Amino acid sequence: MTFTPLVCVVDFHHARGPEIEHWIGTPPNTDPTEENDWHLIPYMALPDGAHQSDEEFSYFSLVYKGRAGEDVEPTTVFGISCMHQIAADSLAWKSKDVTRSAVQKAVVALTEQPERFGKLREKLSVVTRAWFGQRDFRDKEILERFQENLCREPVTADEDHEQYFGLSLRELVHVYKWQMLVLFKCLLLQPKMLFFGSHCEHICQMQFSLISLIPNLVRCLQDCADPQMNHHAENMRKPDSVRTSDRSSLLAYLGIPLQIFGKGSVFGPYTPLQQLDILTDLDTKSYVVGSTNSLLIQQKDRYCDVLIDLDEKHIDVLSPALRIAVALSTADRRWIDFLTQQVNETWDETDPSRPKTHGYAGSEEFIRLQFEEYLLALLSAEKYHQFLQTRTETKPLLADIDGDPSLDFNAAFLDAWRQTENYRLWNQNTDSHLFDIVEPRHPCAGGLTIDDVQRRLAAQVAELHLDERFSQTREVVGKRLADGREQVSSAFGRVWADIEVMREAQRQRIENSRAAVASSSSSAGSAEEKVVVGLPHVDLQLAGTSVAAAGQRAGAYFSSWGAWAAEKRRVGWKGAGGSDEDGGGSGAGAGTAWQPNDPTTHGQGQKPLPSGKEQ
Repeated sequence: MTFTPLVCVVDFHHARGPEIEHWIGTPPNTDPTEENDWHLIPYMALPDGAHQSDEEFSYFSLVYKGRAGEDVEPTTVFGISCMHQIAADSLAWKSKDVTRSAVQKAVVALTEQPERFGKLREKLSVVTRAWFGQRDFRDKEILERFQENLCREPVTADEDHEQYFGLSLRELVHVYKWQMLVLFKCLLLQPKMLFFGSHCEHICQMQFSLISLIPNLVRCLQDCADPQMNHHAENMRKPDSVRTSDRSSLLAYLGIPLQIFGKGSVFGPYTPLQQLDILTDLDTKSYVVGSTNSLLIQQKDRYCDVLIDLDEKHIDVLSPALRIAVALSTADRRWIDFLTQQVNETWDETDPSRPKTHGYAGSEEFIRLQFEEYLLALLSAEKYHQFLQTRTETKPLLADIDGDPSLDFNAAFLDAWRQTENYRLWNQNTDSHLFDIVEPRHPCAGGLTIDDVQRRLAAQVAELHLDERFSQTREVVGKRLADGREQVSSAFGRVWADIEVMREAQRQRIENSRAAVASSSSSAGSAEEKVVVGLPHVDLQLAGTSVAAAGQRAGAYFSSWGAWAAEKRRVGWKGAGGSDEDGGGSGAGAGTAWQPNDPTTHGQGQKPLPSGKEQ
């Protein structure tokens, strides 16, 4: 079944709330809202808090049941909305329903190919701006042409880059560091994951970025809108051949993509409060959803096992069993530390999405292939583990593999993964000897080495931001000393100016006295009398007062700086560089925030994460 892309307009009515105004691209006398039970589209298209932005995007999933009279199997379609608002006074034509100072509307495009959202978003933004620019919402010709263009656009399923949209993986690794691997392993375990933030599009794109780390998963989301749908799993067949030179054939033979969103699972990039009944349904075992409403945060223990707060940039793993399962092993830490180092060494503040070297290391493609290699090694190691369980011989099957390589991925994680639905489907539909094709070894297998310690110490030192903090401290100290020197110099300058004035007055008096003595004939006998002219008493007192005042001002400045420096030494110069937003994370205890800037200690004053080997 091929879904015909549709376009609709959602308006915010001052009395009735959000509602669908028009459908574009539907046959006459049909209503997709009634046929497919799409009554929640207005709440999905106008997310909570959208009125605070001039432009906001929302991504969501819907169940498509087909048109009236069609006998089709329900599937998932995806919607993307672009919301704008305009001042009511600027409209060329206003309907009688416009009673407020601003008009808020959203243009929504529905498609069954979420991998096309990257291009679709840009087109939708341009079309929405142009439609609002007309200042007359009765003219919908531009929306009709847009819908026709969506129908004519050819399907380009062979272009892999189309499915890689969302947030920059470089930025995610730079901000969340080792927690990116924790999120990836959480995704495989299918818990209830809630993404929260104030910007709807940021939340949605973060989720698409995460699921895109599993190759081709974005193309296999036809069952993700409802926990009852399981069409993909019911039609899965075990591959009987493989072409190792063909990447698509190889991934399919290895069981990729893993079916994360099948029966009992839901994927809703933006999920309004009106859809909470699906999340609390007994048939819903796992989900990945996003919300901008803080009410869910207040009841996070009820609605999620993992909370990702994008505003605060921290992750809470609320389930104790899940915390143990996603603890990183020594090999895991070595792997993610290496990946983080590659990103940080090529980081460019002016263009975070690309390495400053313009090379391959640290690039988006580099990060994706690293996660793909990690996943393939995990699958192969698990099959090798199963094979070892059936052998009675002590001699290893593979000469260069010692023991059980799956232990490098954390035995607790593997035990938890074996209980999931995606593991059952993968194990059932893949060959038992995958390790003959992919080496069953962790990409960073082995014990702790001096390189790991050095890399970890370098990361810790970098996260302290000492250069930034002390540079700002030096600026503050230098400024205070410069201000003090300027004030003292100014004070002494005024004093010396006063003394120079008094000296000039004294010189003038001596010259006048000598002239008077020389011109006086009656006092010739007293020519040898010495004229002693001293400084006037009042002038000497003024000079002394000025010098004393200058000394007091200089002492006050230096005392102020000394008190400031002593206070900074007492608190450890913590605040010298501004707000301490990078000060280490905390452990992953129940209700405890995992800060994204603490790679090893997991916070100060917190218990470390439990781990199978090392944390």
